[in-house]
Amino acid sequence: MTIGLANRLASRPANQHADLYPSRQDPEPSWQQRLDPVIWQGDRHQAPISAEQIDAFERDGYLILPELFSPAEVAVLREEIERVRQDPAVAASGKTILEPDSGAVRSVFQIHRDNPLFARVACDERIAGIARFILGGDIYVHQSRMNFKPGFNGREFYWHSDFETWHCEDGMPRMRALSCSVLLTDNQAHNGPLLLMPGSHQHYVRCVGETPENHYEKSLRKQEIGVPDQHSLSELAARHGIDSALGPAGSVVFFDCNCMHGSNGNISPDARSNLFYVYNHVDNAVQAPFCGRAPRPAFVAEREDFSPLAIGPQRYL
Repeated sequence: MTIGLANRLASRPANQHADLYPSRQDPEPSWQQRLDPVIWQGDRHQAPISAEQIDAFERDGYLILPELFSPAEVAVLREEIERVRQDPAVAASGKTILEPDSGAVRSVFQIHRDNPLFARVACDERIAGIARFILGGDIYVHQSRMNFKPGFNGREFYWHSDFETWHCEDGMPRMRALSCSVLLTDNQAHNGPLLLMPGSHQHYVRCVGETPENHYEKSLRKQEIGVPDQHSLSELAARHGIDSALGPAGSVVFFDCNCMHGSNGNISPDARSNLFYVYNHVDNAVQAPFCGRAPRPAFVAEREDFSPLAIGPQRYL
């Protein structure tokens, strides 16, 4: 650990959580076993998903629910994301991330705050109810965004654990969060779908490399700090294999905050898009970043309003 990093970590407020998942502090990568449950809810009798699906999420770290949203609902959501994607005010908001080379829109952040329709999706009991069950109680949205992977030149996104970044750069204390991707286009083997290593969520890979100032400005386009070493990735892949999250539009993919994942580039004509919500338990609200840097901005990681979501049925037609 460098002297500068040690000093920054030592200056953390006394009431902050201990760093149970240290990363980016040592010159060599290492592993540790997960310290937190995957399923936080003990009573499964009123679960919104089946016992088999609960077991699958606990075992694999992810779950795909085909066609949770109807074609008509998907059409409404797709029409809105196209409107937002082409809105000059959104492009100038500072919350839009572009592809590294082509300049095409890659992501638009904080959609649960800025867009009434997507705010309702965040509270839809079909997805938020499942997240609330898995995480064991009241939840809030840590991050939300619209994602696009254009045809022909959609870039890859390298292997990573989201929790490693949320812990180091946002100050999320424990593994009590998950991601939810609502597919608005067909995810097929040829158009750069999400790739996951099933079972990898049980191992935390401590990465190397000190976090630069304002790292989010680069990492949201191409992440190079906070990514696992090739030896660890090879070992995880050998143990667990690699799955593709395939499904028709309207399907939903849930995956644990520590599941190792990434995606290939898209050289096919078929673009890919989704709505993406990160749900975090209210008792796991972020504190000071564990990397010792200033926190990422609020449009990337919620830092003020940890009020529980008002989860319920939603209508879009």
